[in-house]
Amino acid sequence: MNVELEGHASWARLTLARADKLNPLDWSTVRELAAAVAEVESRPEIYAVIVTGRGRSFSAGGDLDGYIELYRNPDKFAAFLDDFSRLLAAIEASSKIYLAAVNGVCVAGGLELLLACDLAIAAASARIGDGHLNFGQLPGAGGSQRLPRAVGLLRAKHLLLTGDLLNAEEARQIGLVNAVVPDADLDSAATALVARLGEKSRAGLRGAKHLANLTSTTDLATGLRREIDYVHRYATSEHDATEGLVAFKEKRKPVFSA
Repeated sequence: MNVELEGHASWARLTLARADKLNPLDWSTVRELAAAVAEVESRPEIYAVIVTGRGRSFSAGGDLDGYIELYRNPDKFAAFLDDFSRLLAAIEASSKIYLAAVNGVCVAGGLELLLACDLAIAAASARIGDGHLNFGQLPGAGGSQRLPRAVGLLRAKHLLLTGDLLNAEEARQIGLVNAVVPDADLDSAATALVARLGEKSRAGLRGAKHLANLTSTTDLATGLRREIDYVHRYATSEHDATEGLVAFKEKRKPVFSA
């Protein structure tokens, strides 16, 4: 088993579990991740998912032998790229909040997985970057498109062209991760952040993710119009919207829908 899915009452953890190989995102792992994401999607009680790796790596990227074999079979390689891209698109499109807990090396496909998540925290010892060109490769699961949107074109080109790896604090400074914590605190920090999210409206979390993601698929004018439409529906039909205002007026904690 390459991926472990651990379910809790209202959140889940996905762990890349091939620590001896630095958790490669080979085809079998991508398929297992896709199945795990589908399982999470089928459980409406889950609002958040922590994605992490076992051992000293979040994911060091692809599997060398597997890629050599795929390169020799163009049809299979195309199918692999489609599967990987669909997996990351499913994470982005999910109504769940995905939190990457980066526990070590996060390179190439590992970075592409991080970029598809909604939030990211990193252990202090983490090393994060694209790294493809260090061995004559190119990102094929959205890295060249999501990275510029995350950190800006100039910074993205530097990471893509040089193959440099950033330490955790450097990654935080350019917006690749939200926070850096001591290695020993990564798991507790991730679960604490998920608990904080759990205090929010589930409908509100879904809406905020949806609206923020519009920036990567629409121009500003279209995004502003779609925001108005979405917020109008939310405010006039979602219990949590009115409940939040009434609770604020009554100086009490809101009681949101599950």
